[in-house]
Amino acid sequence: MRPIETRYARSREVRIAYQVVGQGSFDLVFVPGFISNLDLHWEDEGYSRLLKRLSAFSRLILFDKRGTGLSDRVDANHLPSLEARMDDVRAVMDAAGSGRAALLVPRKAHRWRCCLPPAIRSGRGRWRSMAAMRISTDG
Repeated sequence: MRPIETRYARSREVRIAYQVVGQGSFDLVFVPGFISNLDLHWEDEGYSRLLKRLSAFSRLILFDKRGTGLSDRVDANHLPSLEARMDDVRAVMDAAGSGRAALLVPRKAHRWRCCLPPAIRSGRGRWRSMAAMRISTDG
């Protein structure tokens, strides 16, 4: 597999690192868990196998949350709100040319799953149609 190009989307005052893989019939945004690093994902055999399988049937959009991986750092005393994180998702979707996407939220990212509907509704005139799905690698 050729190296995946990392691009950057501007969200407020920070740059959010993202990658787009695959050419499937719909966009799938993979919302990372607590820790993320786009470069290291591809070095882990199991994780890269998951990403390759997802990109086989979708246009997979990956990103590092602000403060993690290749994205800009944040002040540890002023962590971003869920609304700021949703703005980051929208910025990545805009930069990737995605008008509509499904969100794939890891099991351990429970804060995202419970709060997604209100955060999506507060899109401030930038409506996105999203569906949250749950994935578990627990077997």
